[in-house]
Formats: sequence, C-alpha cells, structure tokens
Amino acid sequence: MARDGDINEPTMEFPGYPADDSRPGPSDGTAEPGPAAPAPAGGPVRGLLWVLGAAALVVVVLLGVQASGILPDFRNPFAKEQTDRSQPTLLKSIRDLSRYVAAEGDFQVVIDLQNDRRNVPDFLLNERTLFVGAGRVEAYVDFSKIADGAVVESADKKTVEIKLPAPQLGETDLDMSKSYVFAQQRGLLNRLNDLVAGDPNRQQQVYRLAEDRITAAARDSGLAARAEQNTRKMLEGLLRSLGYEKVTVTYTAP
Repeated sequence: MARDGDINEPTMEFPGYPADDSRPGPSDGTAEPGPAAPAPAGGPVRGLLWVLGAAALVVVVLLGVQASGILPDFRNPFAKEQTDRSQPTLLKSIRDLSRYVAAEGDFQVVIDLQNDRRNVPDFLLNERTLFVGAGRVEAYVDFSKIADGAVVESADKKTVEIKLPAPQLGETDLDMSKSYVFAQQRGLLNRLNDLVAGDPNRQQQVYRLAEDRITAAARDSGLAARAEQNTRKMLEGLLRSLGYEKVTVTYTAP
C-alpha cells in the first residue's frame, strides 16, 4: 500500500511536468521547417539529353524503314517539277534524196552588231550584241540532174565518160549547241520595252547575219572544188572495180 507522501512524486517511467506548463499534444508538436533541399543540378540537362536521344532514335527508325522499302519514299513537297505539254510531232513531207555529199566545211564567225539612234545617248537607247556563231555547209552533187546521154560507154566496154552537174553548196546549218551570245549591252528604254512587250525573235537578226557570213565564207573556201575532186575519185574507184580501165568525169557549168 503506497504512502500518502509518495502520491505526488514522479516515477521513473513517467517524468513529471511543472504545474504551469501544458503538455504538448500531438497537434501542438509542429517542428520548425528546416532549410529546403537543393534541386539536383543535372535535371534539365538530363531531360534535354533524353529528348535528343529520342529524336535521334526516331530518325534512325524512319531511315531504316525507308531503306527496307516497307513505306514509300519520302518526297520533298516543294521539289521542282517539269510538265511537258508539247503537241505530237507531225510529219510534213518526205523527200527522196539523190545527193552525194562530197565535202563539208565547219565555220565559226563572231558577229558584233549594234542598233542605236542618232543623237540619243547609248545608256537610253542602244542594243549591241556580240555573238559567236558556229555553222556547217555541205557541198554535194545532185545525181538526179544527170541529163540523158551523160554516160558514154565505149564499144569494148573498157572506157566510160560521165558528165555531172557542178557541185552545189547546201544551206548553212547554224549549230545552236556551239553558238552563244558572248556579251550584250542594252539601253534603259530597250530594257523597259522588254518588260512591257518583249520580243522572242529579237536574236533572229543576229542569227541571219551569222548564216550569211558563213555562206559567203563557204563560197570562197574552195569547198566546191573539193567536192569535185572527191566525187571524181569515188566514181573512178567504183567504175574501175566494175571492169572499166579508163574513167573520165567532167562537170557541166553551174
């Protein structure tokens, strides 16, 4: 039985509290917030690396799928396209040719053509073109114009004489793949006229002049004389192979 003097004495298991102090309850025991923990510094960098890695993986997968042929090729939506709306080619005529082309000449000419107006400054109205023209001219003998009795054969069939029409020069064939405009000067008014009206055949004058110059040069080049020699050699070799011992080839006046 406990004594009266021991009632208010604290025990070892339950320590005593002063009378004026209230015991802290569960709701009153709020601890003071301590310093916040710093966020890890590598978070944003790690996230960026994940995004880049995922994007690279997607690109690799798409390239692999495209290479395997499972999906159609990826095309550029702004790629250049060409549409050909040309009309079908029409056959206009057919000609039987009886020409023997015995010689051919390649020519080149430099055209320096200027069109301007008197008393008008060149910077206002002027057109000067430097054009390099390359063309070809053929020299031929037209066998369809051989007259009756032009071939005379001897009685013993050892001699033959042939009279041929004189060689002719063909039309100048201007080779546009080798011809080009080297330089061009145009006045202000000429440029404005191109913007307003435009002339797709503006270079035709230069082309015609180049063809005329090449044709004149072919006449003076001895191309026709070369065609005579080559035709004579061809016929002599051909007729001798047929058994003729003497072959004479002459030309009528053009």
